[in-house]
Amino acid sequence: MTAGAPAPAGRPFPWTFTAPLLWTTSLNPVNSSIIATSLVAIGTAFGVSAGQTALLVAAVYVTSAVAQPAMGKLGGAFGPRRVLLGGLAVLVVAGLVGAFAPSFGWLVVSRALVGIGTAAGYPTAMALIRQRADAAGTGIPGSVLGGVSIAAQVTAAVGLPLGGALMAVWGWPAAFAINIPLGVAGAAMVLAWIPADAPRARRSARDLVRELDPAGLALFAVAVVSLIAVLSDVRSLSWWLVVLFAVAIAALIVWERRAAVPFIDVRMLARNGTLLRTYIRQALALLAAYTVLYGYVQWLEEGRGLAASVSGLVMLPMSAVAAVCAGVISRRALIRVPLLISSGAMILGGGALLLVGHDTSVAALVALSLMFGLVLGLTSTSNQAALYTQTSAAGIGVASGLLRTSSYLGAILASALIGLAFPARATDAGLHAAAWAIAGVGVLVLLLVALDRRLPLRGQ
Repeated sequence: MTAGAPAPAGRPFPWTFTAPLLWTTSLNPVNSSIIATSLVAIGTAFGVSAGQTALLVAAVYVTSAVAQPAMGKLGGAFGPRRVLLGGLAVLVVAGLVGAFAPSFGWLVVSRALVGIGTAAGYPTAMALIRQRADAAGTGIPGSVLGGVSIAAQVTAAVGLPLGGALMAVWGWPAAFAINIPLGVAGAAMVLAWIPADAPRARRSARDLVRELDPAGLALFAVAVVSLIAVLSDVRSLSWWLVVLFAVAIAALIVWERRAAVPFIDVRMLARNGTLLRTYIRQALALLAAYTVLYGYVQWLEEGRGLAASVSGLVMLPMSAVAAVCAGVISRRALIRVPLLISSGAMILGGGALLLVGHDTSVAALVALSLMFGLVLGLTSTSNQAALYTQTSAAGIGVASGLLRTSSYLGAILASALIGLAFPARATDAGLHAAAWAIAGVGVLVLLLVALDRRLPLRGQ
């Protein structure tokens, strides 16, 4: 049976189909968090500052921001299963490079490869789910989409204590080497349980280039990378990068409006304001969430003086809250109300962080992680359900990739904010500065949701 074949009657989504997808879509978020508790040790080992170790965070998001929609496009051209397996192979290579890295630069290379390899998971999974749902006529598969969100949120949070445990036992190289068994296990499940892609008609090289739109991809990459470069060093703004970004965006719009098969359908985005606002909400919410994920954890170690393993455990309750919230709203395909609650949690959480100091009790610190678990659990699940209703089956691969791209842009913004708040080391004053930004972002998201009359209460 091929991936495009009709789903089994009565059981369109058996566990053998969903398990590999949940595993592979979780590889990017777990790699986002597993490195957090190793940053201080890596900085000490290679003699680099906290700001420099942030490159290990940024490298994943820079490459993933470009690669996610690209993987969706490649999945449409060659088949999502094939592209997913290729991404897993890249992940294994990334693990080998990082585990035996002789210098800090090689660690950055490893993390970039992690970003490329894990970028295949989400857009290919969404394409496979949409194919199966359309074949079975099930409408929005809320429980399956919820499972994807839950798996991502849980593994992102579990990555913190896992990273702390790995570092305590084997040192920081384990945060890189773990990708070898993760990639191999994922490939084994995909090969065993995901049906082969439907046969593709033979195409000439010219037709393939036309379908993939490499010029559009290149312009998109230049625009994203230049924007990220600007955001990553806002203290010393390079105006030539700002100009490069503006030129790349203008050229991308002009090119994609004329392309027969555009990489980014700018005409559709211009018409589909609801989808564009979904991307903006996602970026802003993830800016707040990842500022806490990385900045708060760094402060727990350097400002509060907790061990890496303990700081990971402080953040662990976030996973429970995120999983419960995602599970509840996904079964009902809720959209508007969870987004309103999430924005409120950002505002309240940012305000609470203003009261935190080096003598704050561990119990209070755990309570804060619970609050931001609401942000993680409600935001991504609701925006994912919104996207599913706002795009077509043919375009869901690229659209899903762009949703993750907006998440990565939010993470890069968080990295820039952390760099501004903690220029040398994490302090109480820096944490409070970040808290003001988090609360402000919450206000913006609240306005975006409350004033968007086209945003439904739930998906259909």
